[in-house]
Amino acid sequence: MNRQNFRNLVSDVRFTPRGLSVKATGHDVPMTIGTLVDTWRWVEFDRALRKAPSVGREQIKVCFTPMEARPWYFARAIVDLYGAEVVDRPEDADIVWSFDDATYTDEIDVSGKLMTVNALCNDVSKTTVSRVSGEVFGTDLAVDPRTFSGLMVEKSEINGAHDGRKVQGPIEPKEGFVYQRLIDNEIPGGMVEDLRTTIMGGRPVMVFRKRRPIDQRFANANQDVILTSLEDVFSAQDIRQITRYAREIGLDAGGLDVLRDRHTGQLFVVDANKTDMGPPMALPLADKLRATRMMAEALERVIDEARSMRRVEPFAAAMSLGGGLEAAL
Repeated sequence: MNRQNFRNLVSDVRFTPRGLSVKATGHDVPMTIGTLVDTWRWVEFDRALRKAPSVGREQIKVCFTPMEARPWYFARAIVDLYGAEVVDRPEDADIVWSFDDATYTDEIDVSGKLMTVNALCNDVSKTTVSRVSGEVFGTDLAVDPRTFSGLMVEKSEINGAHDGRKVQGPIEPKEGFVYQRLIDNEIPGGMVEDLRTTIMGGRPVMVFRKRRPIDQRFANANQDVILTSLEDVFSAQDIRQITRYAREIGLDAGGLDVLRDRHTGQLFVVDANKTDMGPPMALPLADKLRATRMMAEALERVIDEARSMRRVEPFAAAMSLGGGLEAAL
């Protein structure tokens, strides 16, 4: 880790007796062997990424606001591999990327820019994630804990808490928590599988099949991660629905945690991540680099679309990267 990255890390976290505490969210990161292994894997990936040739054909200036995207965020890795220059002030940028770990954020000014990213993705609370999932996929994810009989998931409303747990209903709800049906996403070998689906331009790009033991269902760690294509895990209808989900929640770039019920085949989105860290550390290094290149190439295609739209429609500069493009095409 170079000196600048170390200074960034120190400014973003607080050292506590339990490990590290993320200042922006207040969440704890325990200092375990697993954490140290993941840190080394990230350093290895960062070194390899800096040696890789850039994807972009022209110079683009990107501003992340109100929070800087540190190198350990997937968005920064994508932009760096594209070859964009990251600037501090929105007025100096071609692309303004709304970037904030907070659950609720303000809209950003989109006027006069080539395009914006996640400008309309202002609410990634679990309540909104659940509501949109039910609207898009047809089966409600949220349940009323007072009347629901059976196992359900209790988790914090706020982004990035990773505090889900199974509870037996009916029960009285706890303030600040939401309740969702427990999705049976078990696969052979006593594992569960999450389908982390990456989004760029409001459209799905690829899938990280994230696997871990069933007794660690809610852990923020994976025993195994496989990079795969959309078509390997989703039907054409699934892909259309995931695209609609991203549009409805305003996610131009980021990741959706998709679960498939093994009995019904039904899809559910249980989390929307606009500041996800990635690619997952359990992924082999070669696949980390391939995934980042795929996302950088997707970003290049979206930039080309935005330039084309701007030549035809002057108002395209005020549109968001995903929803605005799809509405105009």
